[in-house]
Formats: sequence, C-alpha cells, structure tokens
Amino acid sequence: MAAAHGGYTDVCAMPNLKPVPDSAEHLRQELDIIERDAVINVHPYGSLTVNEAGEQLSDLEGMAKDVIAFSDDGRGVQSGEMMREAMTKAKSLGRIVAAHCEINELLKGGYIHDGEYAKAHGHRGICSESEWGQIKRDIELAKETGCSYHVCHVSTKESVELIRRAKKDGVDITCETGPHYLVFSDRDLIEDGRFKMNPPLRSEDDKAALIEGILDGTIDMIATDHAPHSAEEKSKGLEKSLMGVVGLETAFPVLYTKLVKTGVLTLEQLVELMSEKPGKRFGIDTQIKEGAWANLSVWNLNKEYTIDPDSFLTMGRATPFAGISVFGECIMTMLKGEIKWKQ
Repeated sequence: MAAAHGGYTDVCAMPNLKPVPDSAEHLRQELDIIERDAVINVHPYGSLTVNEAGEQLSDLEGMAKDVIAFSDDGRGVQSGEMMREAMTKAKSLGRIVAAHCEINELLKGGYIHDGEYAKAHGHRGICSESEWGQIKRDIELAKETGCSYHVCHVSTKESVELIRRAKKDGVDITCETGPHYLVFSDRDLIEDGRFKMNPPLRSEDDKAALIEGILDGTIDMIATDHAPHSAEEKSKGLEKSLMGVVGLETAFPVLYTKLVKTGVLTLEQLVELMSEKPGKRFGIDTQIKEGAWANLSVWNLNKEYTIDPDSFLTMGRATPFAGISVFGECIMTMLKGEIKWKQ
C-alpha cells in the first residue's frame, strides 16, 4: 500500500528476508504472502547464495521461473569464483544478476562515507573503493560469462566511470542509483540515523558524477532502495542505527522537485528513469497504451507540501527527506483497471 501511495504499480522485492528465498521452498513462503496480501505487483528476487552468506550457490534453477532476477542484496559476494559460478548459472537460465557491491575487508568498521564529515566528527568512514573495486571485478566476470549484470545503488564517481567504459566495451551491464544520492552529499549529514544507508551519502564530486551519469545514459534507472526499519532501530545516531531509509512515498516528488523543476531533467526523462527503463530491463510492461491494463498513477504536479513521515503508509519512518518542501502529490494509483489507492 505504501508503494501504491507513492505511485508505484510494480516493485521488485529484495531477498533479505527470513527465510532468505534461496530455494523454491523458501521462495514459496514469500510468494504465498504476495498472493494473499499484495495490493500491487510484487516481483521477488531470489538470492544468489544460500542465506546470502556467499558460500554456496542458491537453487537458482528451482527459483528461476518465479523471480525477477538474482541478488544477495545488502551483501557483496566476496568470492570471485562464487560470483563467476552464479553468473554462469544465471546466464544459462536467462536471468539477471543484480549486485550490491561491497568489499568487506575494506570496510574497517565504517558506517558513513570516508570524507570530510567523517574526519571532522570522528566517525569511521567507508571508502569508495569498497564499492567500485567489486564493480571492477564483476565487470570482468560479466565479460567472461556473458551474464546480464545490474549494479544496485551506485554511489561513487569511480563506479560511474567503470560502468561507462564497460558499456562502451559491449558488456551487458545496467545500473541504478537512488534519490538520496542525487540530492544529498556527506556535506548534508547530521547526527541522525535517518541519514544512514548503505552505500552511504558520498561527496559533492560523487553526486555531480551521478547526475552526469544519468544525463549521458551511463546510469539507466533510479530505484528507491526502500528499507523500512523501526523507530528504535533508527534512533541510535549515525554510528549505531541500522543501515537503510524508506523511499517509496518520497521518490517521485523529491526527484520531480529537485531535478525536473530545476531544469536538470525533463518530466519525460524522469518517467523513463523510474518506470520505462527499469521495466524494459527487468521484463515488466510499464507502457500506458490503448487495449492494455490500466496500470498507472495520477499526480497533481502543482501541489506543494512538506514531507511528513507520519503521513507514510510504510511501517518505516526514517527518511533524510523529512521536512523538505516538494511538489507532486499522488492522487490515485490503479492496477489492472482497479483503484488500489486514492487520496
């Protein structure tokens, strides 16, 4: 319902669940809940490795027909050999490997970007190489295996450049970034858990490179990386709060206000980035056309309001966008011709 409130008719659900969908049996539990409770279309991911532990390949074949793609969301696959095996299998099944890229040995206990704010306030930082180093490895493996490869929540300038070059080299690669990386940098950090996510908010230079990557087509799409946590889990400051922020109900208004109304993107480009391009890559029909199901959302783009987490339908409330003035209010969301949410 939170997704419908945010104008989404389709979402792709990551596999960081209990139990992890790493087999047909575990996936069936998720599919049963989706069938019973989902208001909109929910497309599950299967995990790449058992329990997302990176040590043993999941039953990719047993899950392939029921998942949108495979990912160990939230965890980088540390073993190159394991990732090669996963890509080879996914390729044979005609499925995408979507990667959260992170080299554990480079993290050194960090929890925000290893930048000016971390140094000034005595925080442990996460270096950019922890992300781009694994992307570099995976690009080589994608070249070798011919696997369709997607990079989740890109945050660094080096990542953008690596992906740009890989595309020129003909690698079957796409990537996404999140709204918060396009609007904020580590200059905007405050001592509040609602500014803590993984990857972290990076530098102004990184933010500029992400916007450039969107404009030249290197970055294919914008995804929310929606991660609801309880108020208690997010109340422990930058160091001790859990990673992750909510985004389904703020993504479009924030991006419309910060990128379209400022002239960075056209409205058509934003719709492409949030709907058409992800739909095309992951095989979801997002077209509004005569004779097709009415899967759509209706917006009042002139409505200005302040983002208030208490108005959210998601059970999480932690967002760096709280208190920001935005334009664009979702009036209605329809799925298969039925109204699923209405103001």
